[in-house]
Amino acid sequence: MNRENPLVLGIETSCDETGIGIVRGDTLLANTIASSMEEHARYGGVVPEVAARAHLEALTPTLRTAVADAGIELADIDAVAVTSGPGLSGALMVGVGAAKALAVSLGKPIYAVNHLVGHVGADLLDAHGGPGHPVELPTIALLVSGGHTSLLLVRDLVSDVELLGETIDDAAGEAFDKVARVLGLPYPGGPQIDRVAAGGDPRAIRFPRGLTKPKDLDAHRYDFSFSGLKTAVARWVEQRQDAGEPVPVADVAASFREAVVDVLLTKALAACRDYDVPRLLLGGGVVANARIREVAVERTEAAGVALRIPALSLCTDNGAMIAALAAQLIRAGHEPSTLGFSADSTLPVTEIQVTR
Repeated sequence: MNRENPLVLGIETSCDETGIGIVRGDTLLANTIASSMEEHARYGGVVPEVAARAHLEALTPTLRTAVADAGIELADIDAVAVTSGPGLSGALMVGVGAAKALAVSLGKPIYAVNHLVGHVGADLLDAHGGPGHPVELPTIALLVSGGHTSLLLVRDLVSDVELLGETIDDAAGEAFDKVARVLGLPYPGGPQIDRVAAGGDPRAIRFPRGLTKPKDLDAHRYDFSFSGLKTAVARWVEQRQDAGEPVPVADVAASFREAVVDVLLTKALAACRDYDVPRLLLGGGVVANARIREVAVERTEAAGVALRIPALSLCTDNGAMIAALAAQLIRAGHEPSTLGFSADSTLPVTEIQVTR
């Protein structure tokens, strides 16, 4: 195996996107994604059984496309990497089973890695296929997606990741989906609210900022809560409707989005300050939200904090980030995982690699 510049194929199936990525060290060769989002739209959210079935159907053609895009043969790869967790159990099982079968058939080692840490590893890659760049460490990482809202202290990408806080109820992405439904907007809610909010006033309505009051900070300084915000939006809309008044959808969307962004960045920058880490890395699909990126730039500049945001194509769930993390494990001399590992829907972020 080429440990300095390993050729790694990564498989990601933690939710509704089938991702196959191929990297050589920290150089991106292929990042192929098949999404089943349209199948879930009719239900207003991700249905685990539908997601698992979609992965089964998409894996082989997605794998073939990635190999062709990378200009390699499967026999050329040095290792297979796969998301072991966290995520939807059935969806994870599809990817884990496929990765094990591929590794055995090719006689290659396998690396089972953590989905959340993979989002940090995505920043190693250049989305345009050029040589990547190292992640400056330590860094605070804010990961925001449909199923996760997590704040991490990353001291070492392959050996030392600490969970500072996470959502205690709805993740930010879930809140976007639920508020979109309240406003009569289609699934997925994030892009729809972003679109509508562009024409609204973010100061029109002062929605609550969960877990930011002084009484909350001792126990939940870095934790997030968006359930109360979602409920506040629903009640505000219901009161307008009950009174026979029109609902200013753009203003509601903009004000809701501003509340989410405010909480996310306030807590992330508090962690940067408290741990004396002048670096913040953003990851996860919700980072595609234009307002989050805009405010993050403004507030990190004001705080003297360096901001890193991977390319948008690498922020959503993808196999390239899984391959990139495994490549770093190989470079650091970590041994492969045994074939005894399984999918773990609640895998803690501190377990960067599942070895058995």
